[in-house]
Amino acid sequence: MNSFTHLDTAGNPKMVDVSEKQVSKRLARAQATVVLNEEILQHFTGNDIQTKKGGVFQTAIIAGIMGAKKTGELIPLCHSLGLENCHITIGFNAQNEVIIECTATITAKTGVEMEALTGASIAALTIYDMCKAFSHEIIIKEIKLLEKRGGKSDFEEKK
Repeated sequence: MNSFTHLDTAGNPKMVDVSEKQVSKRLARAQATVVLNEEILQHFTGNDIQTKKGGVFQTAIIAGIMGAKKTGELIPLCHSLGLENCHITIGFNAQNEVIIECTATITAKTGVEMEALTGASIAALTIYDMCKAFSHEIIIKEIKLLEKRGGKSDFEEKK
């Protein structure tokens, strides 16, 4: 039976002990979806929205990578990891929603799901922050794990 790994036998918070785990190559992919209204979308030039603060998507990519690198400082009891790679892409789906995908990799004793989720989340929040001058009608509607590999159990979102 599964139990909460961040609680000890007395029910107190604890960091998960990974000292006995094997080192393996770990990968996680996460996605955030942002809905921008037409007022914001009219400001697109090329592949980005230009603001007084700079290119929205370019800034969101940098912010997302920075966020992923700081996940251990942001999420209580999360292990601090030295990511080996973090890659963020931003584009549109068929419904004209902004799709942010963050892939994080490391060779370690613990996975990088939280780093990928944090990277996608921070990129989405940065898009919101930079576009709110045009309109507050922005929806961050979904943040989800798409895939994780390495370690004890793999996961891939069911389509």
